[in-house]
Amino acid sequence: MNSESLKTFIALSKYKNFTKTAESLYVAQSTVTNRIAELEKEVGKKLFNRERKNVHLTEEGVRFFDYAVRITDLEKTAIEDINTNKKYSKRINVGTTNTIFDCHLKYKLKTFFDIIPDTALKVIISHSSTLAQMVVDGLIDIAYTYMEYQKNDLKCIPFCEDEMILITDFNNKEYENGIHLDELTKLNYFYCNFTFQGIGEYIRDLFPKYHCFAFEIDRSTNIIPYLIGSDGYSFLPKKLVINEIKSCKLRQIPLLDFEIPKIKSFILFNKKTPLLNDNKVYNFLLK
Repeated sequence: MNSESLKTFIALSKYKNFTKTAESLYVAQSTVTNRIAELEKEVGKKLFNRERKNVHLTEEGVRFFDYAVRITDLEKTAIEDINTNKKYSKRINVGTTNTIFDCHLKYKLKTFFDIIPDTALKVIISHSSTLAQMVVDGLIDIAYTYMEYQKNDLKCIPFCEDEMILITDFNNKEYENGIHLDELTKLNYFYCNFTFQGIGEYIRDLFPKYHCFAFEIDRSTNIIPYLIGSDGYSFLPKKLVINEIKSCKLRQIPLLDFEIPKIKSFILFNKKTPLLNDNKVYNFLLK
């Protein structure tokens, strides 16, 4: 099972068309056809259903897809590790969610090379479940996630706790003394569907079932520029906006008769990972 066949399988899964897949890989269409045929023969299962113009994954193809991605990622990681610049004695692969990176790691990692100058650092941003699987597969050394993951070979320890706060532009004086739950529907609310620990659904349920939000967007940091200078409101992690609050760009609105659950994050790593033998790395990443 060669890597080119796996990469072709992943590309065809994305484009669902042999011609577009061939163009994306800069190869002939016949090459794509042959690679998929060889892969299906090796796997012993049909991976795609062919239609007149498009193709789509079979049930077996869907199951095989995650493995194909993990195999190609592992190959890439191995090659990168082998070719690490001689300037660095080792390399650490760190995984994190977007929000944890923005709230806790963005500034922390800026000092990494001051403390550990002989180690190369790679940061991968993804979802908690994906990061957990990457630790299991050995693709990353350590993950910062919102998932408390328990497995024999893995160690999961608490990292940080944060609170969700309601914020608005600093010059917006409405509700500056606090807001009641039944007043939320009056807000020009900017909504982000947080994927961690059900917080997105919890906040969504504070509003009527089919409530139309003024603005919706993925990733919490994308909301901040829209809040500054507007009359909009949003629930965001406090540590994400603490600098804007201190600099009087945003203000926190007190919650008078309700509260939002706190967010807990965790550090996940293999108990046998070599980084535990390096005190500098251990103290920097796990403390």
